Amino acid sequence: MDEVFTPELLGALKALRQKLPQAVTGLNASDRVGIAAWAHVMESKLLPVFTSDFPLLAAICGGGSSGKSTLFNALVGKKISPTGGRAGINRKVLVAANENLLNNADFLSFLFEPFGCTPEPLKDIEELTIPGPPVFITTKKLPPKLVLMDTPDFDTGSKGTYTNRELARQALETADIFIYIFTNSNYNNRDNTDFISQSLTGIGKRHCFLIYRVYPSFSHEEVTEHAMTVARNIYGDQAEKYVLGIYRADEDNAVAAGEKFMQLYAVSEDQPSFSQALQKIDAGRQRKKLLKTILEDTTYQAAHFLTSCELSYKALELYLDSLHAAQSHCVQEALSHFPMDRVLKRFAHLWLTTDPAHIKAMRKTGDVVGFPFKVVMGMVKWVRKKSSEEENQPVRQSYKDKVEEDLLTALNSLYQKVLSSRIHVSLPDNNAVTNRMLSVVEILNANPKIAFKPLPKANHLIEKGIVRFSVSVHPALSTAQEKLQDSDWSNKVKNVLEQQEVIISFGESIDNDLKDLVQHFRNKMGFLEKSRQTFSALLNVLPATAAVTYILATGDPVGASGIKVKLTGLFGLQDLYALVAIPATTGLSKADRNQLENLLAPIAKTWLNNKLDTVQDIFDRHITGEIIHHGQTILLENKPVLEEIAQHIDICKKAAEA
Repeated sequence: MDEVFTPELLGALKALRQKLPQAVTGLNASDRVGIAAWAHVMESKLLPVFTSDFPLLAAICGGGSSGKSTLFNALVGKKISPTGGRAGINRKVLVAANENLLNNADFLSFLFEPFGCTPEPLKDIEELTIPGPPVFITTKKLPPKLVLMDTPDFDTGSKGTYTNRELARQALETADIFIYIFTNSNYNNRDNTDFISQSLTGIGKRHCFLIYRVYPSFSHEEVTEHAMTVARNIYGDQAEKYVLGIYRADEDNAVAAGEKFMQLYAVSEDQPSFSQALQKIDAGRQRKKLLKTILEDTTYQAAHFLTSCELSYKALELYLDSLHAAQSHCVQEALSHFPMDRVLKRFAHLWLTTDPAHIKAMRKTGDVVGFPFKVVMGMVKWVRKKSSEEENQPVRQSYKDKVEEDLLTALNSLYQKVLSSRIHVSLPDNNAVTNRMLSVVEILNANPKIAFKPLPKANHLIEKGIVRFSVSVHPALSTAQEKLQDSDWSNKVKNVLEQQEVIISFGESIDNDLKDLVQHFRNKMGFLEKSRQTFSALLNVLPATAAVTYILATGDPVGASGIKVKLTGLFGLQDLYALVAIPATTGLSKADRNQLENLLAPIAKTWLNNKLDTVQDIFDRHITGEIIHHGQTILLENKPVLEEIAQHIDICKKAAEA
């Protein structure tokens, strides 16, 4: 067994003990009681084997008036623990061991760690009848590597409330083996054996001795039959593997009166006496066998906790994707109206002001090669007039009102989505983000209850090329969500509306983007195009273009006439479109229309992408930013941790299988 418990395994176990509870808590992946119980077993049962030659802990347990204290007194050779006909006399855990063990302060500290107290020696027998922390005595009667615990009965009480059960559970969790004493009246009590079963087989399967306190008239065969009923109720089909021995304690009036110690008898000829059986136990070997099963069970549970963390991680990714998508729709909603005519005029102005010097000179003399002077000069006058008007006149109030209305509608919609317990969003089918979200929904729905805690719910419906998702808010974001709900909403609205001028105005950023676009077009023009300024001439049709230009959707615009412009997707939405409406009166040829589309598409895309980013930034700062940042931080911090945990679990699995 020594080759199993290596320094590599010790490192893996210590890392798991530290990192797994952190991941479970950070991702809100499981209940705190479950992970705390796992961590306690790691600390109290598994890690100590690497650091000390620890003795074997044997706990005497049983129901009320079964004879636990009488048996304890017999084994330590002293009438220490109170006995009598009344159930539930003892209210403390009493520990007995060789004085060399109990004089060791480090050992005592570890032994009593589950009880959260400083160990004290027993001073008065009456102390045991008063609830309180465990106490200890020393004895020379027990083997040097054995610690014996007398535990309170675990079935005293009524209506499902047990007076000593929690104290008994704490004591039994520390034990390596059990000495279970029972009577004819309770040997088949399933509530008792279920409690013992949980303590014996929860994490690491402990062995036990079975002591049947019975009438002398019972045969050894009857005692064995009843004892094996108890064993099967505890261990199931593996009962024989984990029973160390079956002994009987015949009813005796002298024992009941406290005049002599309880006597134990083996029920088969090949069994040693109970004292010999205790002496023969190889504490190190027995403990290593137990630790092997504990290693198997803790590793199995760690793997389940990890799966829970991984699924919670995916659920958080799914919620953030849903929130991003919902925000993108609200951002689009905030841009339901925008001044495309102003954008085109601005582009035309930048185009003319960046004409080469020789073109400007020819324009002054009217000598523009191969192109009517009136067409170009008409466009120049129009652009100069409109640019001057825009510089000297404010944006029309009606347009500002529309922007404010759109912004308020989108803002309230996003606020409600963020605070809702479920977020609903529609995405185009066969989209990269959609496919990723669909795969996560499938995984979550295939594992609704992994490692102790239900996962956030996620559903979807595919209809006419649109996937509609409904995703529960992730519990790890509840604090950030509550913080947003407690904030001053009216003040947030005021701050957002103050930003509407940024949406309406031409800032340095959009001007730079349009200038880059002008240069891009000029670089693509050939020599004749540059000489004839055919591109400038094409701009002359812009006054005839519709002033209102808008459609944003997740599919092809239907029932509209104009030039469709595909936009850069927001948050992974790849199928967003704008529609630049061109009146039929324009009278463009097919060639001119194609060339105009090549011009308008980049201009519309430049404007919309700039404003989408602007509105997104506003919503980030005032509504979603803290929640998204908190979620992304959780993902960023836990991704390497989960990968490391998986590596440590793999080391533990290999050791458990060795």
